[in-house]
Amino acid sequence: MAEHKHGSMDTKVQEETFNGFISWTVKISLLSIGILVFMALVNS
Repeated sequence: MAEHKHGSMDTKVQEETFNGFISWTVKISLLSIGILVFMALVNS
């Protein structure tokens, strides 16, 4: 079995995936809030 050295794993791909996920989550959240505000202004 290979020896594992703590902290030696390359996590660049996982970090890019996580950053992409967070970016899309923020964009979708802001879009949803914008749509809700627009709907509230139009229906009042």
